[in-house]
Amino acid sequence: MTNDINIEELKQNEEFLDFLKTLEIQMKEELSVAKGYQLLDAKIVMGNNEDEINDIFTFLVSTSFDKLSQNLANNIKFDIKNSEDLATARAMYEHAIQLYSEDDKKGAKELFLALTHTISDEDLSESMLIHSAIVMAGYSFDQFIEDLVDSNMDMVNEIPYFIQNYTQPNDILINMLGKHIKEAKDILSKLEGANK
Repeated sequence: MTNDINIEELKQNEEFLDFLKTLEIQMKEELSVAKGYQLLDAKIVMGNNEDEINDIFTFLVSTSFDKLSQNLANNIKFDIKNSEDLATARAMYEHAIQLYSEDDKKGAKELFLALTHTISDEDLSESMLIHSAIVMAGYSFDQFIEDLVDSNMDMVNEIPYFIQNYTQPNDILINMLGKHIKEAKDILSKLEGANK
């Protein structure tokens, strides 16, 4: 294939390396999570060392937490049609999934609830509510992935990076998790009340 990227050539390409340096400066100056993901993708493809990649991850998560806090304080929702908002929500979601996979259910639940509250897209917000209820119901991360997530590759999310396809339709899952959905909604209504 002629479309294959030659990684070794890229590592020697001064123009590309300058672009990455500029991207990193812009990422930090603008506190841009979207540019952070661009840089992260490039560094992963180039096989950069783990410390550099971890530094970018740390930037993504800490900047996203700052933006999430601002949004919560000002009752602003993430508009996922906006690339910066989408990247910020993605970083929070990936961090929540990581916490869940490490069995930090409290941290994962809180982040999923915060995303439920701050994402303007109704379908994605509902999916985050389902995530919260699944964690609250005591499912392990492995049970979540193996038993509740539809891994059918024919179903493609309109919004990448977020799990939204389940083995059951959303309304059935919401019914099945009714007690925990109610508990999650009660927490969210208190949050909404605090912001008024």
